[in-house]
Amino acid sequence: MSLRYTAASMLAGLAIIVAAPAMAQQSAMSFFITSAGPGNGANLDGLDGADKHCQTLAAAAGAGAKTWRAYLSTQGQGAVNARDRIGKGPWVNAKGTTIAKDVADLHGAANNLTKQTALSEKGDVINGRGDQPNRHDILTGSQPDGTAFAGDKDMTCKNWTSATEGSAMVGHSDRSGLDDSAPAKSWNSSHPSRGPGGGCTQADLRSTGGDGLLYCFAVN
Repeated sequence: MSLRYTAASMLAGLAIIVAAPAMAQQSAMSFFITSAGPGNGANLDGLDGADKHCQTLAAAAGAGAKTWRAYLSTQGQGAVNARDRIGKGPWVNAKGTTIAKDVADLHGAANNLTKQTALSEKGDVINGRGDQPNRHDILTGSQPDGTAFAGDKDMTCKNWTSATEGSAMVGHSDRSGLDDSAPAKSWNSSHPSRGPGGGCTQADLRSTGGDGLLYCFAVN
């Protein structure tokens, strides 16, 4: 056996040892921000399409055995509350850090959702305010308590089927905005999307600091 072959074998074995703990952590993951959006603005093909996007990214990261849901509310008849579709918790990120122990904790003042903990399914930090490009606007369509908006004002880009006109409520994943107000620091209800394309296009979402990203939670 050559020394070159022996060295190569040892390096390959070391790579497996190093990769295994990371994959084990991600298989236990029960929360992440999507590393990318579907790419069609806020048209997610409805809740089913958004859930499928979460499931696909989770599977690629080794956590596909769980059932994943996007943190999104809808409006109108049969409105859905985001808080009611994400399971009971607790939820941990790709590094094994708990972000919230249950639904009440998630929507309380003491949750552990910050720029450093609101990681992608790959374990990466999402660009926030001051980074280029800023991607901290996460689609939610929700009020601060995780419930749907009443009334006729569109806050969900036509229940996640429009990539043109409308608007969508977004939250700041880094808990940072233009001031120290509660909305600016809200992870799920900071401001509606807006832009020259109508409010729901990919360009509109990017113009105010977003990229069509979603919060994904494992329900089991």
